[in-house]
Amino acid sequence: MPNTIYEYSEVTHEKLKSYIINTPQLHKYFKLDWNILKSQQYCGILNFEGEDIYLLPKISNKDEKTNLDTFIYMLMYAYNIKLQNEQIASCQNETHNILEVFIQMFAKKLFQELQFGVFKEYITEQENLTTLRGKYLINENLKYNMTKNKIYCEYDEFSMDNTLNQFFLFAVKSLLVFAKDKRVLMQCEIALDEVEVKSFDINSLNIHFHRLNNRFKESFEFAILLLQKSIPLFSKDKKSFAFLFDMNELFEKFIGRIFTEIDTSTKLQNQKNFGNLQLKPDIITSNMIIDTKYKILKSRDDLAVGDKYQMFVYGTNFEIKNTMLLYPKHLEHFDYEMVLGKDEREIGLKIKSIDLGCAVSGSEEVLLGYESCEYIEFIEKIKNRLEKI
Repeated sequence: MPNTIYEYSEVTHEKLKSYIINTPQLHKYFKLDWNILKSQQYCGILNFEGEDIYLLPKISNKDEKTNLDTFIYMLMYAYNIKLQNEQIASCQNETHNILEVFIQMFAKKLFQELQFGVFKEYITEQENLTTLRGKYLINENLKYNMTKNKIYCEYDEFSMDNTLNQFFLFAVKSLLVFAKDKRVLMQCEIALDEVEVKSFDINSLNIHFHRLNNRFKESFEFAILLLQKSIPLFSKDKKSFAFLFDMNELFEKFIGRIFTEIDTSTKLQNQKNFGNLQLKPDIITSNMIIDTKYKILKSRDDLAVGDKYQMFVYGTNFEIKNTMLLYPKHLEHFDYEMVLGKDEREIGLKIKSIDLGCAVSGSEEVLLGYESCEYIEFIEKIKNRLEKI
């Protein structure tokens, strides 16, 4: 296993600690308090001086492999990433890190689609030509052409130099910085050699997919994920990077997707406006509002007052009387119920925790120390636990 730092734990490696403190891009992922540097709720990989360091959730107290497996399985399910067993194993034995495996998946999928044919669409061009092509632009000719040698025209060209391919070229060039094996990425770059190099703000990019380009949608979404989570950390001649996921977001997406399979009427992030009040619960099933909280809950007294108010507001406005705060199991298993409000405004609130480990607590496999399991088995066990909740 690669070196590991667990969430909310102290960074004791002095050289790494100094590097994090002096690297502003990493400050949101760690917390410095009285010279004690601790990791926060971000998990993934940090490459420091060529060495991969995993930041992991602590699901099992016994086995690093279980914690890494759980994190990878949650990523796979939440983002619909189909890793093979050998790819997962390569992350465990240091053959590749998670980012490298994901980049190679993206590159191979994109190159496969490009081999079937680069997406082309009609692009409107305006150009000064020696012969008429398309539409004659009278005003532009009067403005730009003082002689009769040129004709200002507007025409449609069936071209690969469109926004989707420009984005793919941008993604390929960006990911080449992080990749150890650059071969397939460079093949994609060659296939897009007629495409103009442009930069993109991935947070505001809007690509319309239709029947002609829909086969590229999976590659597009995967590229966005990789670019959003990859953080280059370059200084002088050193190249390092981080590839980190906010566990609040990952836990919510993971649990939300499972609920959509348990209850097909489930809605995720369903935003509604109630006057000046804008509400967007994490999960709404056919009979319950659920809000995921990736927090360490040690006792019932740790339940935040603001979280109770939040669920009361959800319940009263969406007119759903059953609500739940769902936490990952930490040290204790939580199974509480309470009533918020009174009379006709009464809202029921459950406080539950979900064990994200693979083994069933108290089972023979735990006693023997076998807490790891395959991906499909892991998903089925989590699904069964949520159905019982």
